[in-house]
Amino acid sequence: MWALLVLASEAATAAGYLAIRLVPGANGAFLQAFTSGAMLTMLADVMMPEAFEHGGLLVGLFTALGFVFAAWISMIQ
Repeated sequence: MWALLVLASEAATAAGYLAIRLVPGANGAFLQAFTSGAMLTMLADVMMPEAFEHGGLLVGLFTALGFVFAAWISMIQ
């Protein structure tokens, strides 16, 4: 199962790389937004319930602050 997941991830990465190279004027901002949304969805669906169970209500706040910090770092580069 993990090997199949790795192969699917590699195929998606190659397809994304080719798509970004073939589209004129593409800078990757849409793909970064889509990827961060997918990551946030995965966190909310899989990891957050257990984090709330062990860490309480501050988990959501610190998750949001982490994404804000990551966005800020991305903007100052």
